[in-house]
Amino acid sequence: MRTFLKYWLPVFIWIAIILAGSTDIFSAEHTSRYLVPFLRWLNPHISPHTIATIHFALRKLGHLAEYAILATLLWRALRSGNRWQMAMSILFVVAWFVCAIFAATDEFHQSFVRSRTPAAGDVMIDIVGAFIGLAVCWIFARRGNVVSAAN
Repeated sequence: MRTFLKYWLPVFIWIAIILAGSTDIFSAEHTSRYLVPFLRWLNPHISPHTIATIHFALRKLGHLAEYAILATLLWRALRSGNRWQMAMSILFVVAWFVCAIFAATDEFHQSFVRSRTPAAGDVMIDIVGAFIGLAVCWIFARRGNVVSAAN
């Protein structure tokens, strides 16, 4: 039970956060209510086009970051949170595949939310985010193996 709580519970909590982000609460319409006043406070002369560009970029960066975090948590759980030993390449592919499937189903879920629109581009951004997160995990794991071998 401790293994589950330590390694797998963070994965499921993060999935719940991603799913909450796919609801109406985090639609572009709702997030702009906070972002626009903040940007106008920073720069009262900011153009509507600039605001729209920043809003769009932040939303896409959010996709990238949330799936990089999900992939990192999955890597951690698959690497240490079970009894099976996997090669790092298999671990990478499994975590990436799970993230890709979840990204696609999350966008499908958004098709049922009136204020959200599903986009294949968002799935691609999610997959790239997962790849980046896993690449960082891979680098740190390889670096750890080199340090362990040197000792």
